[in-house]
Amino acid sequence: MQVFRGIPERAEHGCVLTIGNFDGVHRGHQALLAKLTAKSRATGLPSGVLTFEPHPREYFAHENRPRRLTSLREKILLLEAQGVDRLYIARFNQKLAELTPEAFIDEMLIRGLGVRHLLIGDDFCFGKGRKGNFEMLKAVGDDVGFQVEAMHTVVHEGERVSSSAVRAALAEGDMPHAARLLGRPYSMSGRVLHGDKIGRTIGFPTANIQLKHRSPPLMGIYTVSVDGLADKPWPGVASVGVRPTINDAGRPSLEVHLFDWNADCYDAHLRVNFLRKQRDEVRYDSLDALTAQIARDADEARAYFAQNPL
Repeated sequence: MQVFRGIPERAEHGCVLTIGNFDGVHRGHQALLAKLTAKSRATGLPSGVLTFEPHPREYFAHENRPRRLTSLREKILLLEAQGVDRLYIARFNQKLAELTPEAFIDEMLIRGLGVRHLLIGDDFCFGKGRKGNFEMLKAVGDDVGFQVEAMHTVVHEGERVSSSAVRAALAEGDMPHAARLLGRPYSMSGRVLHGDKIGRTIGFPTANIQLKHRSPPLMGIYTVSVDGLADKPWPGVASVGVRPTINDAGRPSLEVHLFDWNADCYDAHLRVNFLRKQRDEVRYDSLDALTAQIARDADEARAYFAQNPL
């Protein structure tokens, strides 16, 4: 997949395009992307995704912005796995926020991306004041020669699939529910960094994984599997939180205790799959109390894998 930062001044080739934030790349997104790639194959045109960084709601909402399900790197990898040919990342700033719907269509879709077929969600709005919609796109497309198709919201097991629904499931600690909406376990990925090595001193060494999420959509202790260490997923138990017993920094971290793993994994890029929430994060009065609880957490996770082998 080719990744472009920004929109070209003028497109060299036409494309089949969809537009959205694609946070989480859940089942609804996957159904949309399947239609996109099918239309790409049928027309012989490359498939393209136009997305925005930061998320427009982050730009406007500031402190009340939604918690991201995926970092930009994670989203890129997930879109690539869906067979997308090109990803265009538009910087969402004041200039883009002030762009009228008419200018958005002319400058970005027609001239910049050469859209020939546009596939959007049925609730898609765009341009200054969100005044642009499907009807406007359809009218312009009929006039200048590109097709516009709207896709209805995907319903899975009776529930509307959305990024908000995934966030709600994660906040409730319902990992199976989140996995049903995503079509896979929820995961975070990052590089293993050197930490303070306290876990090693208490008998539970951890892989400290670089956390791109400043406000993770989940917090607590989890049964996890880890990709990127071997030719199969590796079992473990993970903590996502601020480590209140250890420090008062307040910045969330992701730490994974890998069962029966003795090799060095510094600088490895790992993906942590969250299979089951065990408990919330708690502050303990002493390091001994924390160590005893970590032992219980590890035993609980091992018992899970005894019943549910990877």
